[in-house]
Amino acid sequence: MAGETSLATLLRSMSPHLNEGEYVFCTLRDGQLPAGLAIVGSFREQEGLTVILERSLAEQAGFSFDYVAAWITLNVHSALEAVGLTAAFATALGQAGISCNVIAGYYHDHLFVGQADAQRAMHVLRDLAANAE
Repeated sequence: MAGETSLATLLRSMSPHLNEGEYVFCTLRDGQLPAGLAIVGSFREQEGLTVILERSLAEQAGFSFDYVAAWITLNVHSALEAVGLTAAFATALGQAGISCNVIAGYYHDHLFVGQADAQRAMHVLRDLAANAE
């Protein structure tokens, strides 16, 4: 099933959902993911393997982290080739002074915002959807 490409439809339909929990970004310099560690996402960089996981799991594993985030999922099936969605929500969040780290999954976009900004980010995203033309 192909994802949506119309920016207006994507914005109106994005239906942001705040996932429970606190999430952190950690780097594993040796690039090796410990067996059995449940991660939300990963990306291999030259400096090591970046992993996103629940804060409690990172603490249990002894991983260091700097940033504690809330995880917001946009519940619209956005096509990977869709144009403008990331720019639209990033601009709205940026104008509200909210930092956002974005992960594009096959079906949905996932936003990681500072834990303290979670409710404000949800308000901004809901307003963006409500006012989409």
